[in-house]
Amino acid sequence: MRSSTDGAWADPTRASWGDAVRDLGHLLRFRASTVRRPVAAAAASLLLLGLTLAFAVLPGRSHGIGGGELRDQLADLIDEATALLEGNLGAAMALFLVLGIGASMGSGGGRELLSRSEVTIHPVSSLTEHLGSMVLMPLNLAWLVQVWGLLAATALVVPDDRLAGAQTVVLLWIAAATAWAQVVGWLIEGVRRTAHGVVVVRVATGVVGVMLVLLHLTGLLAPLATALPTTRLAEAMVGPRWGATALVLLLVAAVGVWAGRVPAAWALGLPPREELRVDSGVHEARQVPEPRWLDADVALLRRLDRGSVWRSVGMRRGLVVLGAGPGLVALVAGLTWSSVMMLPGLAASGAALLFGVNAWCLDGKGMVWRETLPVAPAKVFDARVLVVAECLTAVSAITVLLALLRNGVPPLQVGLSIALCWLVVVVQVLATAMWWSVRSPYSVDLTSPRATPAPHAVMASYAGRLSLVTTLTGLLFASAAALPVWWFPVVLAVAFLLKSAFKMRRARRRWLSAPERARLALTVAAV
Repeated sequence: MRSSTDGAWADPTRASWGDAVRDLGHLLRFRASTVRRPVAAAAASLLLLGLTLAFAVLPGRSHGIGGGELRDQLADLIDEATALLEGNLGAAMALFLVLGIGASMGSGGGRELLSRSEVTIHPVSSLTEHLGSMVLMPLNLAWLVQVWGLLAATALVVPDDRLAGAQTVVLLWIAAATAWAQVVGWLIEGVRRTAHGVVVVRVATGVVGVMLVLLHLTGLLAPLATALPTTRLAEAMVGPRWGATALVLLLVAAVGVWAGRVPAAWALGLPPREELRVDSGVHEARQVPEPRWLDADVALLRRLDRGSVWRSVGMRRGLVVLGAGPGLVALVAGLTWSSVMMLPGLAASGAALLFGVNAWCLDGKGMVWRETLPVAPAKVFDARVLVVAECLTAVSAITVLLALLRNGVPPLQVGLSIALCWLVVVVQVLATAMWWSVRSPYSVDLTSPRATPAPHAVMASYAGRLSLVTTLTGLLFASAAALPVWWFPVVLAVAFLLKSAFKMRRARRRWLSAPERARLALTVAAV
């Protein structure tokens, strides 16, 4: 890796493609070497690949399910989902592009290879940052969920003899859409860094959102989505000319990667106004909160922790995107309630990956000061749990509320299963995140909106495990909703909640250990 004294490299905007690719390899190897448990990271990577292959192949082989009442109900659900997706695959592909743009907007154009403090001695070129954001995109849980959904939808609709060619086209579309979403993300990030760019972006986003809602209410959104070019793309990928379509998409993806260097250089060459405003801002002291049902110390600590979350640019953007993204899918696509049950867990998992899996990383160097406060350690832990729980609940609640707007009030059995599934996955993700936070703390700098709370390989492991657990939980409650036994979801929820409570108790007991707490504080404060 070059240093800032390497002559011509002192200007990081003058990098060639060869230099950028070579430096990207150095940075990826550097990040890989920071993984504490490489075997577990490799296993998680294989798990992600296995899940992707399963979503691409298995749904198409589920049409012949039959025999037994439960299997017949599952077959009916699959046939209902297939009927819903037929003719709408092009709209789903367009929705992937829209959500990809939203994800790139929320993360400032992509994910960063090095923090700002590390870049001061190793000036990474904007081209390397752009390529890194593309390579690291599979570590983003929101992106992974969209990919799995699109692959599964294609496998349900396309006949088996056409599936290989269709999935090839879909994968190339994913690459092309991701590349151009990054281009748009860098452009928007550049606008944000101008004098009044934040206001411009917020107003434009609000206008687009209002237009989508109006189109949906007037019934014009579905015909407009069907008329998009992606509908013809969906028709072409199951025809005899899918190979030519794949080549065109490969060219489109390559052009997108090439075009992204210009807005990336522009955006990264401007000062990060939002981050600098947070770093240099002055906040007036407020009165001590008057607790209604909390302890006074816990209420004050919760205000401090909540302020740390909402003052972070990356946290604000990420929570908004994760809350609105799955909810918009449920609102526009008109998903069945069995499909909606998968979304709260995935939304909560994405929110936990913003900071919850390393919950004390928001304190940074202030972790040492926090430990000097005359407050019982149990209250510090309880306050952090409350703030993480608030974020998980708020993000997943948006998804459920938008699904209610689209589908109306569900039947009693289904509504009970949805409510219990929502509660279970939030508590499940919360307990897992707090255990990981205590067991494996990391020293990270979250001042950048593109930072991650743990090394990239570790984040891939966390994303795979959280998505697998919450998806299986959602499937169990979807099956319970189809059974004519109202109390079965209740029994299922009690079992899950007891398991999560045990894990939370174990994390709390480890935090209360003075040596463990000192290790965590010293690790987090070494930013």
